[in-house]
Parts: sequence; C-alpha cells; structure tokens
Amino acid sequence: MQPTRIAAAWKGLAACQSCGIRRLALFADLEAEDFAHIHLPIEERSIPAGASLYGLDDPAEAVFTVRAGLVKLVHIQPDGGQRIVRLVRAGGVAGIEALVRPTYPHAAMALQPVELCRIPTSVVTRLQTETPRLHQRLMEKWYEALSVADDFLTELATGHARQRLARLLLWLSEDAPDQPVRLFSREDLGAILGVTLETTSRTISEFRRSGVLTTLSHNLVRCDRAALADIAG
Repeated sequence: MQPTRIAAAWKGLAACQSCGIRRLALFADLEAEDFAHIHLPIEERSIPAGASLYGLDDPAEAVFTVRAGLVKLVHIQPDGGQRIVRLVRAGGVAGIEALVRPTYPHAAMALQPVELCRIPTSVVTRLQTETPRLHQRLMEKWYEALSVADDFLTELATGHARQRLARLLLWLSEDAPDQPVRLFSREDLGAILGVTLETTSRTISEFRRSGVLTTLSHNLVRCDRAALADIAG
C-alpha cells in the first residue's frame, strides 16, 4: 500500500474517513509512531464479487480489514452444504482467527465488490509485542467478532422467514438508513437466513408487493425501515 494513502488515513483527511484501518478497533489506540511500523507490509486489494479471500483450512497468514463492500464467512457442513455464519462490512475484520490458530476455520468470499487491506499476522504480532496498547484492542476486537457471530446466528436463525429477512435488511441498511440496499443472490440470502431458495424468493416478492421494498434497479432496493422493524418484532 502506498505510504501516502496510509498517511492520509492516519491524519483523517476527508477522502479516507471510511478507511477500514482508520476505523478498525485493532489500531484505534495506536499513535503515529506505532502506525508508521505497519505502512509497508500492508497490501491494499480490490476483490470482485464472488471471489475468495481465503478458503477453509487455508494457512492463516493474515487478517483482513474491510474498507468497503461485504464479505461472507461460510461454514462447510459435514454433508457438504454451506451456511453463512457471519457477514463482515466496512470497518470489520475477517480472519481474525489467524492470530490464534494455524488455519482458517471458515471460507471467506466477497458478496459485493470489496476494498480491503491484508495485514500479515507477523505485523500484528510484532505490534502486540512492541505496543502494549494493542493487546487490549485485540481482546476487544476478538470479543466483538464473537458477539457479532452470536447475534447474527440468533437474530437471523430464529423466527419465521419474514422476520429473518426483515432483520437482515435492517442490518444491511443500518449504516446508511437513507440509502438503497443492494441485495445479493437468492442462494446467499437463503444460506444466511437458513431457509430455502423458494421461501426467500417468495418473501422478497411479498415485501415488494406490500411496499416494504421498492425496486430501483436490478437487486437495488429502497427499504421502509419502520415497516421492517414492525415485521422483525
């Protein structure tokens, strides 16, 4: 990654306010001299929708901070089926398990075009040794990842399909309530909600007919968040 981009993110220039590194709790407490140590080893990457960040049981060599877009973490079930167990959006971290285990326990793929930074685990380990402030941030970020996973499974795996979809749409529109939401494939939606493809398609159609969702273009919808909140319960 170019040092000028990192420097801009550190200084908080307007163009970099949404940078995942700037917002990331792992680095939120670092000072300028600490931040300087990690400029060069970090790689900035653009990942197209559908592409893989890493696979199940791949060597865990880096953590990934998401700057834009959406990443899905997929659990491969014993029968070969897949279940999306977590979504990582801008400011979040994928692959944080690399700090404590040799391989990744999930596969990670881009649900939407993703901008991210790849941070080698050696960088984080060195900072943890040289910068005591980072240790607490690591623990907080680990707890946050676990909490998000627990909430994700609880909210989106309980209740009927209408409730689950409403909760997901509220989550997707949470950061920018007035902006449209881009849906992903019905297969991915079903894998997130734990319902069939047919149920997913039927529920989306119902939301459109009732005005809860307004289609702006292909897979781009505007949400009635008040109506979704009523459905979500």
